[in-house]
Amino acid sequence: MDDKTMGILDHLDEFRRRLIVVLIVFVIFTIIGFIFVEDIYQYLIKDLNENLSVLSPTEILGFYFKIATVFGIAFTIPTIAYEFWAFVKPGLYEHERKAALPYIPGFFIFFIGGLVFGFFVIFPLIMRFLSNLGENMFIEMYTTEKYFSFVLNMSVPFGFLFEMPLIIMFLTSIGMINPYQLGKMRKYAYFILIVIAVTLSPPDFISDLVIAAPLLLLFEISVNIAKIVYRLKLRKEKKEAEKIL
Repeated sequence: MDDKTMGILDHLDEFRRRLIVVLIVFVIFTIIGFIFVEDIYQYLIKDLNENLSVLSPTEILGFYFKIATVFGIAFTIPTIAYEFWAFVKPGLYEHERKAALPYIPGFFIFFIGGLVFGFFVIFPLIMRFLSNLGENMFIEMYTTEKYFSFVLNMSVPFGFLFEMPLIIMFLTSIGMINPYQLGKMRKYAYFILIVIAVTLSPPDFISDLVIAAPLLLLFEISVNIAKIVYRLKLRKEKKEAEKIL
């Protein structure tokens, strides 16, 4: 077995070990999520006027799994970020390692921020709009499975989408992307984000617009912040080059 093959096997073994760490942390936090599912449930339905119902016992178990899984994912994100950083660290320069490390807590904070935005801003807007459509026409009666699937569909994707500024900034700080070139690809990015918005939202123009607008704004914020990071990076590299000369 040659050195190249051994090197690949070593990387795969390290990746496997770090993946196991992530899975263990995820399982631990998912179990904790199971313990607090009832408290989470009471908080999520505190503003709901209608009582939720279940159509089968399996819906109760499915609800527990959904809430606990989202809880587990949210609190595993710092571990995912750290293990990824530790995995790629040997291939980074010293300044790139220092630049990447502060992003680890940021990924968790931005994910929670996305969940909060989705739950407190997007979800009420879409829920109010859809309820108004059926006003004086239907008796609103939601099952637990349908209601919380809707809540999670309106919240969880924003948790991941809110990572976009940090991901772009991180890739900029280690030199993997150029934000000025990314800005030139704006029309393609807009198209992808609009497709995501249409996929997430109910099938009406207002809902599509409500979700698409913050995504497009988030992209523009990401690119502009990344440009600042890029300029600071170039300035620092220039100073280091002048010291060498």
